[in-house]
Amino acid sequence: MRQPFQRPVSRGFAPGFSILELFLVVVIIFVVFTLFISAGSKSAQEKSLAACQNHLQSMYAAMKTFAMDNRDALPVIPEAKTSEVPLSLLVPKYTTGTEFFICPGGQDKPLPDAQPFADKKISYAYYMGRTLSDGAEAALASDAQVDTAPKTTGQGVFSSDGKKPGNNHNKFGGNVLFCDGNVQYTPSRLAFPLPLATNVVLLNPKP
Repeated sequence: MRQPFQRPVSRGFAPGFSILELFLVVVIIFVVFTLFISAGSKSAQEKSLAACQNHLQSMYAAMKTFAMDNRDALPVIPEAKTSEVPLSLLVPKYTTGTEFFICPGGQDKPLPDAQPFADKKISYAYYMGRTLSDGAEAALASDAQVDTAPKTTGQGVFSSDGKKPGNNHNKFGGNVLFCDGNVQYTPSRLAFPLPLATNVVLLNPKP
């Protein structure tokens, strides 16, 4: 018996994306989104630099109260090797808050509230031996630096490639707190000098 006529089925591709194409689009979107919001992105670090300035000014308020009780002197522990040791003297008498000893741009772990942290890790370097009367040209604290040497304008002070040391803000510079309470931003190569007086030691936080 003769079979009834059947129209040939079109073998063209149906419109739309294949599963593989959809997967690749999702992966690309995820990578771009991750780069945009990650701590290493420029936009994220611009926000964290502003928050970091507030942290340093909160540290300054605690140090100022300490100085009022100690004839203008600031925390000093002879033979201290890292900034955690002297700055821990501020807690809990002069501040119970410890969150501002951790830079919002980095990866350091939060500290317990109202507890000294000499045995833990903070984010900031400290110029031990300063007094508040040293003036607006004298640095008092900063984001972690690449080393503890004095520095002149144009020298590297913070990480230039996002790697340790000195990478609180990846490769996007950092902040410096001065003895008058002012905070200034500088890129990884210094925009101003940071000398050391003979009685001052620059202490970095623990690596």
